[in-house]
Amino acid sequence: MLYEDEGTRTEAGYVVKVPVRWSDMDVFAHINHARMVTLIEEARIPWLFYDERPTAALRRGCVVADLHVRYREQVRHDEGPIEVTMYVEQLRAVDFTVGYEVRRNGDGPDAKPAVTATTQLVAFDVDAQRLRRITPAEKEYLASFRRDRTANR
Repeated sequence: MLYEDEGTRTEAGYVVKVPVRWSDMDVFAHINHARMVTLIEEARIPWLFYDERPTAALRRGCVVADLHVRYREQVRHDEGPIEVTMYVEQLRAVDFTVGYEVRRNGDGPDAKPAVTATTQLVAFDVDAQRLRRITPAEKEYLASFRRDRTANR
């Protein structure tokens, strides 16, 4: 997918506007849970996997080890595109945890997020079928987005 909005680094993290598709909606016009997970996954692409990113090699081997999604308010289909702010909560030798704040279109950056989520991502060597260490360049880039969990709004 080519993004109209490839994202922006802010004090809060990396922010990407993700379009909401008709197929993302449930019968109540809310964004379906499985589709919300896909939308936050799509937000990670310009932040972590584009060629010019130090973390681009992760697209050849990065697996989700854990995922949590918390709905604080409803998000309706017509409230898109959603704005996803991503940051790093935890960074270790082979894995890191991404925090997400999802806001509806038109909500300001200081508005309470409608959805919060985390994913634990693990660097993986597909050829060797084992975990791999995060490189120093990857670690430096990820660390520049570090935010404590207590900083969530």
